[in-house]
Amino acid sequence: MKLWVIEALKYLGRSDWPKDVSKYIWDKYEQELKASGSMLYTWQYDLRWAAQQLRNEKKLKPVHKRRDLPWELV
Repeated sequence: MKLWVIEALKYLGRSDWPKDVSKYIWDKYEQELKASGSMLYTWQYDLRWAAQQLRNEKKLKPVHKRRDLPWELV
């Protein structure tokens, strides 16, 4: 999932809102998500967790618990 977040943000200009990252991932990986079994029901949660892991790895800029900032690659 982390690779998908990075791919989406690179495609979207290195910075965008979580809903737009989700849309990109759904548009590109819908079949994989549907075929994944239970991940179909958790992928948006998994996506947000992947973004947090990327922040911890200093690959995404921190948002300091704010929800009014886009996700942005470092």
